[in-house]
Amino acid sequence: MRANLSKRRKAMTPKELRAKIAKGEFSRPTAGECPGYIQMNMVALPRQYAEGFEAFAKANSKAIPVLEIVKEGHHTKILADRADLLTEIPKYNILREGVLVETVKDITPYYTPDLVFFLIGCSFSFETALIENGMPLRHVDMQKNVAMYNTNVRLTPVEGFEGEMVVSMRPIKREKVADAYEVTGHFPQMHGAPIHSGTPESIGIGDITRPDYGDPIEIKEGEVPLFWPCGVTPQNVITKMKLPFAITHAPGHMFVTDRKDSEYYE
Repeated sequence: MRANLSKRRKAMTPKELRAKIAKGEFSRPTAGECPGYIQMNMVALPRQYAEGFEAFAKANSKAIPVLEIVKEGHHTKILADRADLLTEIPKYNILREGVLVETVKDITPYYTPDLVFFLIGCSFSFETALIENGMPLRHVDMQKNVAMYNTNVRLTPVEGFEGEMVVSMRPIKREKVADAYEVTGHFPQMHGAPIHSGTPESIGIGDITRPDYGDPIEIKEGEVPLFWPCGVTPQNVITKMKLPFAITHAPGHMFVTDRKDSEYYE
């Protein structure tokens, strides 16, 4: 099955959305925004940790697929033309010693030239393809954040970085589960196909009604919860490692790029 990527509902362009974000006029989760354009997770680390994190991401590329690294300054080159990573994400989390100390809309006061920015593929990027192939998404319809969970799925440790995967969950009608695997499998740089379906307890999720991040999403009769690797994984790792300082996007509040999802369809 080839994802139908041709029909798009009218919406803001990514540049228009980022301008609203920079002005403080948009601070919601970005699920469903700018359909047809890929969205990114963001992690910013002091340079002394950047090389180790890059190697860790490569070893765990399904959970942490890095599409752009900004090593000098804070403007993108590949995913958007000089977008400002300090102001063009709706919300950021500031972590010190692994503890979330503040959520802000502008990280200019926290920026130093020592920071290296990583932009990581996001499952929001394949949601348009799911919808266009007959799989409506409840969190998009309800304008909620996707449900995300910590799991017991171990990541490959590299250079001191280690931890467990975070997953996002979307309920899919039982008869469409195989289609969901096929459609999202064409987007390997956006986490690809699910890593698990049904039985959330098998991957360490004790209560599916209480996500660790995002909003609870109802699973109705005849639906199966599917679980995809999630770009919140690095935040979970940073928390467990107690890194002295890091900045991430707030879960669900992504960097919306100028690149179309069709460019990453394989």
